Amino acid sequence: MSLAVAIQMDAIESIDIDGDSSFVLAMEAQRRGHALYYYLPNALTFEDSRLYARAQTLQVRREKGNHFTLGLSERLDLATMDVILMRQDPPFDMAYITATHLLEHIHPATLVVNDPVSVRNAPEKLFVTHFRELMPPTLITSSGEEVLEFRRAHKDIIVKPLFGNGGAGVFHVSPEDENLSALLELFTELYREPLIVQKYLPAVREGDKRIILVNGEAVGAINRIPPPGEARSNMHAGGKPARSTLTSREREICEAIGPTLVEKGLIFVGIDVIGNWLTEINVTSPTGIQEIDRYDDVSIEGKIWDAIEEKLSETSPRLPA
Repeated sequence: MSLAVAIQMDAIESIDIDGDSSFVLAMEAQRRGHALYYYLPNALTFEDSRLYARAQTLQVRREKGNHFTLGLSERLDLATMDVILMRQDPPFDMAYITATHLLEHIHPATLVVNDPVSVRNAPEKLFVTHFRELMPPTLITSSGEEVLEFRRAHKDIIVKPLFGNGGAGVFHVSPEDENLSALLELFTELYREPLIVQKYLPAVREGDKRIILVNGEAVGAINRIPPPGEARSNMHAGGKPARSTLTSREREICEAIGPTLVEKGLIFVGIDVIGNWLTEINVTSPTGIQEIDRYDDVSIEGKIWDAIEEKLSETSPRLPA
């Protein structure tokens, strides 16, 4: 099938083509003969019950410094698309939430990946709280007293913003650290939302594993090793990728959350596992598929497009079953 595919993402000129997941999803779609359109999240317009985007046709190629070609800008009726990939990075703020509300007007007649309602209702650090038996001791609060009590109970802790991403604003606070009160004051000044505090997991020194699930099934994993003297393993924060396979506990975690992901229309998901504990479920714009492709000689993006095309063949009135 030949599809019309629009990609809602951040500025394409600034992406790293060797690591960006949106880029290889576009490459795979183009390889399959799908027509590509590109637009920025702020290009959405809702008028007379129709959702439009100021978009451009897109061609991609794996050539650094010359990895894309855009056509002329046009007002695109998004209801005429077969698929929309919602791929902009967080922060998960009101602009992000507004985009999910707007895209809800065309989904599922136009398949939005991931389902915008579920994206809105499943922020990474909150969605995981629905799987209590899989997650480490966790506190979500705006109360400094609660944080101090949590540290007294668990000694080493991690403090981070509830809607952050890429390792930004993540602090490891040891039992003897005297800066916790000052840190809480800073968080109060910077964020209106509660913060999230978790028991520090020493296993992070061996890596923070990113596991990719497609339609609720694990299809690959990459370990991310933090640099010396660093508690964060995010690749944005200097973490180094390393080849990895799934442990029996990690398969148990994937099997436990898989049915919920399918039920919520979350086709492409990346989870983070440290030691034996699930720490995040990433549904906004998961990354890591290029690293897995290289280590395992697979095509995760191909599996994602297989799942999208299968979903369309089952549900779209415009396409043959």
